[in-house]
Amino acid sequence: MKEKLYNIPLNDAADAGDECPLCYAERDMERKIMDFTLGNQSSYMERDIRAMTDKEGFCQRHFKAMFDYQNALGNAWILSTHLREVQKEMNAAMAKHETGGKPSMLAKFRKGGQDTAAEDSVAQWVKGRQGSCFICRQEEQARSRMIDIFFEMWHKDSAFRAKITGGKGFCLPHFGELCEAARTKLSDSEKQEFYDAMFRLMQDNMQRMIGDVDWMIEKYDYQNQDKPWKDSKDALQRSMQKLQGGYPADPAYRMKK
Repeated sequence: MKEKLYNIPLNDAADAGDECPLCYAERDMERKIMDFTLGNQSSYMERDIRAMTDKEGFCQRHFKAMFDYQNALGNAWILSTHLREVQKEMNAAMAKHETGGKPSMLAKFRKGGQDTAAEDSVAQWVKGRQGSCFICRQEEQARSRMIDIFFEMWHKDSAFRAKITGGKGFCLPHFGELCEAARTKLSDSEKQEFYDAMFRLMQDNMQRMIGDVDWMIEKYDYQNQDKPWKDSKDALQRSMQKLQGGYPADPAYRMKK
């Protein structure tokens, strides 16, 4: 299959020898989105981008990532207008709370006499705010596209398929996503071939991971202190990645100066 631009990230990921090629591609994608949001190209100064960040805001995890990115001025610009948008919405929710209709006597009896209808206007607004994130939305869209591209390459690119089946498998979250997506993206005959290959791949590599962790434990025995580490030196972070995805040993991603 002739390589296309949108195939390059997954081909690079398959070549990387990572515990999960989708984690590898996803980390690169997340960093590009962070650079777009807060990096040197100053997209946050563009009116249409700021309109989206003002409205959608950011989740706690991505606020932490933005702080760690170390672009104080960029963060300040984003927060300046976003705070004003939140203030406007908060005032509207509070006004609705103050002028909300009184509940019926039956509703008061069921709820212990509390005016829950009025309280909900603020509580529901806060819940909606907490569930909204400009970066999360972009990541979800890119992640969905990445799964589509994976199956397109699996279907058409025998070299890519060989890299995957000869690799280290996937983290459990991405393994689950692939198994679920295969149900609609592959024919019945292709599904069986895919599941057989994936199950064997995951079984073999889970056993490999167990062996690496076990040998790491053995290395702490003084009798083994002079023996080689084999592949166990980084077994902790690789095992954590295999179980839940991501890169627990990665340092904070920061703005390129």
